[in-house]
Amino acid sequence: MQSFALKTIVAIAAALGLMTLTTGAFAQDDAFDLSVPKPDAEVGGAADLECGTEMISGSGPGFTADRDQAENVAIEDWTEKATKIYPDADFDLAKDSNLSCAVQGLYSKCFADGIPCKPKAE
Repeated sequence: MQSFALKTIVAIAAALGLMTLTTGAFAQDDAFDLSVPKPDAEVGGAADLECGTEMISGSGPGFTADRDQAENVAIEDWTEKATKIYPDADFDLAKDSNLSCAVQGLYSKCFADGIPCKPKAE
């Protein structure tokens, strides 16, 4: 009797697993596409920039409960370091820029990376 119950449970679990696989459980959500660079992103404007040679990384002091604050602190730290190379450095102009966050429960710590750039003098 136990053998029959165990076989039935295993068969139900296998059927549920198979149904999950066939319903597109692994479909990619375009809202969370992390590919860099984005395939449809415009590449223009890079020729008008003068960029440094080294990647700079900035991050906050630790994990925080506010994700937006963690992102802003990382960008501010990056900007502080980048302005030592180019006084008017801006994270939005950085070459190969990337903003990523580590999440631990409800807390986040973010990292801003990029090569500082400035507009070329005319």
